Amino acid sequence: MELRQIRYFIAIAETLNFSEAAKKLFITQGTLSQQIRQLEGELGAELFERSSHSVRLTEAGEELLPLARRMMETSDECRIKISDLRHVLSGTLRIGVTHSFSHLLPEPVKIFLRAHPGVKLEIFYKTASELVDMLIAGTVDFIITFKPSLEYECISWESIIKTQLSAVMWKEHPLADRKTLTINDISRYGIILPSAGLQSRKVFDRFTDVDTSSLNVKIEINEPNIILDILYGTQLIGILSSLATRFHTSLVAIPVEEFRQGLTGCVQWLNTTYQKRSVSAFLEIFRESLL
Repeated sequence: MELRQIRYFIAIAETLNFSEAAKKLFITQGTLSQQIRQLEGELGAELFERSSHSVRLTEAGEELLPLARRMMETSDECRIKISDLRHVLSGTLRIGVTHSFSHLLPEPVKIFLRAHPGVKLEIFYKTASELVDMLIAGTVDFIITFKPSLEYECISWESIIKTQLSAVMWKEHPLADRKTLTINDISRYGIILPSAGLQSRKVFDRFTDVDTSSLNVKIEINEPNIILDILYGTQLIGILSSLATRFHTSLVAIPVEEFRQGLTGCVQWLNTTYQKRSVSAFLEIFRESLL
């Protein structure tokens, strides 16, 4: 039983279509059918029920599928470890980032690619809960989020930056020269809130006793970076992490008395799998970029 045959079997099991699987694998349908027949012959069991209209897994196929996926994962892990032993960073590094940290990524990405041209990056911008699901499923190598309120035994995390929820506004705003603000101060102006489900909104809801009906909420939006664009040249106020203004010199972030709870930006990874050397290499560059 060859790994190639196992990969072919998984492709058919996922598509339930020999023609689509063959296209996905860049081989002919005849070659694919031949390899599956050889695999079935070795195992002494049919893996698929075939008809002129459909393909479906047999009971033996259903039993084999999770085992086959584990075999491929183990094979990939062995390949990564051997590559690491040669001290050559290669392969694909998959990074998950919440929207609150998206603007911090471009510079370390450019530095990392210059230092390690053999590594391909796949970057996913999602909500924290979506990223945790991806991490557990093994579709990302690590994620950058605020410290999770719900912890999992299979996930480890490490703090990388401290910040706080603030009132973010244009530097020419009437309140822009204040050192601190109160809810009463900002309630006189139009407010932009992150949409429900985003981490910064969850923090706002969890750590403040503010009734949003007491605020003049003009916009709720699920993309923090668009909030920053809207604030330019207006008297609107956005409720965001103070990190949001890091690369926006025309905006200021002012602490709000009622938002005293600090925020911790962290990296999370799955502690049940081998960690690629490219993960530690990227995170070293990322941490340095925050100094």
